[in-house]
Amino acid sequence: MSHAHTNLRRVPVQQRSADRLARILDAGAALLDETGYEQLSTRAVADRAGVPIGSVYRFFPNKRALVDALAERNLEVYAGRVVARLEAIPEREWRAALDAVLDEYLAMKRSVPGFALVDFGPPVPAAGPLDEEVNRLVAGRLAELLSGHLGRGPDGAVAVDATLRRTVLVCVQAADALLQLAFRADPAGDPDLIAETRVLLQAYLARVLE
Repeated sequence: MSHAHTNLRRVPVQQRSADRLARILDAGAALLDETGYEQLSTRAVADRAGVPIGSVYRFFPNKRALVDALAERNLEVYAGRVVARLEAIPEREWRAALDAVLDEYLAMKRSVPGFALVDFGPPVPAAGPLDEEVNRLVAGRLAELLSGHLGRGPDGAVAVDATLRRTVLVCVQAADALLQLAFRADPAGDPDLIAETRVLLQAYLARVLE
């Protein structure tokens, strides 16, 4: 499945252009940590990336589109990290697979620039339809990865049944709320709340995977 950026005005075809896009996204991520979303500006991103302002507008019409693209990149990076972890986990050891999914998210939350504010969707003032759309996207991607790893598809193919997709969506929605609480309580994530989140997810997934 291809997950190319959908928010770009122009998709880079040359390596030089792709490198420039990466610098722009890196600059935007760093500035999100420093200034927050409201104070983020395309001019500041261009200055931090060391590119003309026109280079930013060549890819993005505004800062919202830039942040959307950063969120897409975050999901691609996250999925790649999860896949790498799953390769070392024996098939059908779903508890270890769940730990990998949660641990990689926590690692990115603590270390990836901009991820604390913009993980897989743009920052919004309060929960709403956009949050639900993002969580459905993340849940669908994770359901594919877990289905493939756990051998639920015929002949190794990824076939995500409705039950697994719904179960993973509930897990993502619950984990999103609980981890937001954990990171509001402690910048590094309250360890007790994280532990409770892990217990909750394992108990819920056991209904489907055991």
